[in-house]
Amino acid sequence: MPKRMIQNLEELKNMVGQEIGVSDWHPVTQQAINLFADATLDHQWIHIDVERAKRESPFGGPIAHGYYTLSLAPYLLANVMDVKEKKMGVNYGLNKLRFTSPVPVPSKVRVRATLASIEEIKGGVQATFNLQFEVEGKDKPACVAEAIYRYYA
Repeated sequence: MPKRMIQNLEELKNMVGQEIGVSDWHPVTQQAINLFADATLDHQWIHIDVERAKRESPFGGPIAHGYYTLSLAPYLLANVMDVKEKKMGVNYGLNKLRFTSPVPVPSKVRVRATLASIEEIKGGVQATFNLQFEVEGKDKPACVAEAIYRYYA
């Protein structure tokens, strides 16, 4: 799906309640999972030990860290939309987060983003997005999150 170009914060405000878009599919590879494990010091075998995960995991192989999936949010959301007239945008946090199903390695994920709310803050707006991380070929999302971003004019 093409990236949605939003001219300014006023235009973004008018999009509350709308699905903003769906990102392109992003490959989840064992190499990326291993690098994430190294960066976060989370070397649990269900993520990095391919042979053991095939033998012992209820998932039939390695799965991505939940936080790896969540860490794709800024990248995938930038794939969905861009607010052109802004000085900067920052991650502000999460209200809700659930890892609702595993992301097998290898697979592909994408994000579906809906603008849930917007509120004025000093110098800009605070936007709350409902994000659903979908896994190619699966019915249930892998992660659902209520993510907060701040955009400054």
